[in-house]
Formats: sequence, structure tokens, C-alpha cells
Amino acid sequence: MSTTRRRFLQAGLAGAAGLAIGRRGLAASETSIPVRAITRGPKHHWFAYYDKLQFDPTNRYVLSNEVDFEHRTPEPTDVINVGMVDIQDGDRWIELGQSRAWGWQQGCMLQWIPGSDSRVIWNDREGDQFVSRIHDVRTKETRTLPSAIYTISPDGRFAITADFARIQSLRPGYGYVGLPDQFADQKAPKESGIFRVDLETGERKLILSLHDIAQVPVSGEKVDQHWHWFNHLLISPDSKRFTVLNRWRAEDPATGKLQPRWQTRMLTASVDGGDLAILKLSTMISHFIWKDPEHISMWTKPLDKPDGFYVVKDRTSETTVIGEGIMTRDGHLTYIPGHPDWILNDSYPDKVNRNQVPYLFHVPTGKKVELGAFHSPLQYTGEWRCDTHPRASNDGRLVTIDSPHGGNGRQLYLIDVSGVLNS
Repeated sequence: MSTTRRRFLQAGLAGAAGLAIGRRGLAASETSIPVRAITRGPKHHWFAYYDKLQFDPTNRYVLSNEVDFEHRTPEPTDVINVGMVDIQDGDRWIELGQSRAWGWQQGCMLQWIPGSDSRVIWNDREGDQFVSRIHDVRTKETRTLPSAIYTISPDGRFAITADFARIQSLRPGYGYVGLPDQFADQKAPKESGIFRVDLETGERKLILSLHDIAQVPVSGEKVDQHWHWFNHLLISPDSKRFTVLNRWRAEDPATGKLQPRWQTRMLTASVDGGDLAILKLSTMISHFIWKDPEHISMWTKPLDKPDGFYVVKDRTSETTVIGEGIMTRDGHLTYIPGHPDWILNDSYPDKVNRNQVPYLFHVPTGKKVELGAFHSPLQYTGEWRCDTHPRASNDGRLVTIDSPHGGNGRQLYLIDVSGVLNS
């Protein structure tokens, strides 16, 4: 038996994590997949989004946010703690800093900087601007960049970011409170959009404006009369291109209020903002991940095709369905490091028991392995819901999820999937 699996068994497997059969969901022990809580109350812990590095290169330290309340929108005065869990030392909590720029769905963009074994980064608010903190967990030194970040290049040299005040004004819960949208009276401002940030110098440069993208029609129809924002940015594995969702909401001419629903298109471009490509899909695009430098996997509805997960070739409309008839619900997908045939994904709460199910899917064989069913109480809905957002360690052997199923509010859980990958 491996040291990792023995440690899980000593921790009490799913029993220690508070899993039970019935309303709370199927115990992970029923599937022989070890799981344990690595954070505990009274404070609440979560990492948030699924597409960022949560584990350090040794897979010993697991990043997390910490907060003392739930079930409401953050206020400008709300501060969260930023820290990491030492899963080889009794799941010891190590505090690293604080953040005043955060949300329930994506946290404060806390993540390890790729290529570094000791530096982490997160967003914060300082005076009248959003900033980011680069903290060395060994030396304890912290450096501040004069810009928030969204996604870090895999080579660790730069970030791509959006206007978080703009996002908050048009899609509350995905931006940050505390600062107003400077362009709240403009549908597609020239000075707001996507920025590139040098992680060494802090230099920030606008590379694609909302005004410019609003001038590009959709299927021959003008969209510059709508209210635009950018959200969900990711840089390709070779650090050469990025993808982003351009979203817009129409204004009701009778009331002047924005329509509750929005439309979406996916763009890709080089990391300097050039070589822009608009993927010719429908205006329904949800979660996505780069599969390799030329392909993006996502939940979408291609033209004349049903909803589902598809692999889309960059700069084209070429799509290939994945998980047909098996991965039938939208989820937060990534590829397991070192095991590119395996997809890690999850589901939203089902309508009967409100169970969330993270799972592994083997692309070549169509094999699906559920990692447990985790109950999400009814109060975890809307902006402050707690999606599991599964994330894999760098060697692919461990998975973390956020979940409120144990009765202690949202906490971090660690799942040993090495037995699945080796089976």
C-alpha cells in the first residue's frame, strides 16, 4: 500500500470527511476511493476555480482561502485570509496573507506561479486600485504589482487580466466589490478590456479593448449597441495564445434596464492581442480548458449540434464531441497532468438529492469513475453556491474539491485517485 493511501486510511477515509449514504450522498468509501477533509471549522475554506495551480511542485502544500462567514455577497470591508495546508504535517494551516479583492466563485485568483517552487500570487485591493501580491512562502517576502491578474502564463513570465470592476457591474459575483466601474456609462469603452501584465516589472498594457471587439459583428449582426465585458481568460500551454469569453447584455428599450440573460462568443488571440480569431460556435459557451496549444475542450452548442463537451480546433469551426452520452451535463473540466487521456470533471447539484459528483473520464474507452457524491445544502445557491471545482495535483494522483457536505460549511477535501489511474 502506498504511503499516500495509508495516510488516507489512517485519517478515517470518508467517515472523517463527514460523508454518509442518503441525503448527504454516496460515501466515497463505497467506491474504495479514499477522501478526507484537509480543512476544518469554525472558519470556512475553499480554493474556488478549477483552472489554476493549487498544489506546489512537491504536491505537499495546498493553497486555500479562509473566511468567517457565508451566504451573502462580499462587502468592501470583508477581508479573507490566504494560506496553504501542509498535507504531510497533520493538514496544518499556514497563513500567507490577506485579500480585499475576492468573490465566492473565483476567490482572489490565488495560485502558484508556474515554474516556481516557492512563489504564489493573489489579488488584493489597495487604495483606489486592484493589485496583486507575489509572496515567497520560504523567504516570507511579498512584492506588490499595480494590477490584479486573472490567468498566469505556463512559462510564469506574465499574466493576462480583465477589468474586475466592469465584470462586477455586469456579472456580479465574478468581479470584485470595492471600486466602481469607471466606464459604467459606456457600452463598450475604449480604455477597458484585456491587459497583459509583466510579472517581473508590473508593466500593464491594454492589448484588446471592449470597443474594438464590439465592432466585430456576430453572424452579420451588429452588437456594438449592447453592454460588453470580458470574462474567463486562459493562456495556451505554450504561452503563445489566450482565449477569452466576450459577453454582452441587451438593454430593454422600454425600461432602459439590462436583460437578465447574456450572449457569449469565444475569442482567441496571440498574447500581444494580435492574430485575433473568433471561434464560429453558437452564443452558448460555458466552461473550457486548453487541451493542447491547438485545441480547446469546452461545454458548448456548436451550430446545428446538441449541447455537449467538444474539442474545438483553434482558429477554426472544427469540433469533435467527447464523452457523448456519458458526460451529458456541464461541468468544470481539466486534463489530469501526466495522464492526458483522463479528464477530471464534475456536475452541479442534482434535482433530487442536491448531490454534486466529481468524476474521472477515460477518453479512449469511455470509462467514467465517480469519486463520490457530495451533498450541497439548499442555501448554497446563486452567487455564493459552492461548486466542487475539482483540481488535480501536479502528478495527477490527488484531487481536491470544495464542498459544504460535512456540516462545517465549505471546506477542502482531498481525494486519492491513484488507484483509479493505475487500474
